[in-house]
Amino acid sequence: MIRRDFAIFTLILLFLFSSPVYSLDTSSKTIEKYTKKISSKFTRTYCNTTNFGISYEGALAFAIGETNKEFKNNKLNKLIDYSLLKNSIVNDLENNCQVYDFDISNLENLKFN
Repeated sequence: MIRRDFAIFTLILLFLFSSPVYSLDTSSKTIEKYTKKISSKFTRTYCNTTNFGISYEGALAFAIGETNKEFKNNKLNKLIDYSLLKNSIVNDLENNCQVYDFDISNLENLKFN
């Protein structure tokens, strides 16, 4: 009898004080901010690697690997527009590193699956 009363009391408390769970906010502003974060990370890694004297191919492979490693487990990866991401990376490379001949097709391996 006491067990049943205790169980009912516990269930009532659980239902009264449970907080609602909201879904992940996936607004376009959030996705745009995440895309910019990825672009900045890739650009920073590529620029630093080339400034250390590593070849452009080696710097590209290293930057892609590091960027993939850092962002591969994020839930927003399914929502990224990769063409916009690649264009953002190329623009950041031109503005921050003065790399004007970077071919966008070099970024084909930049996938977060």
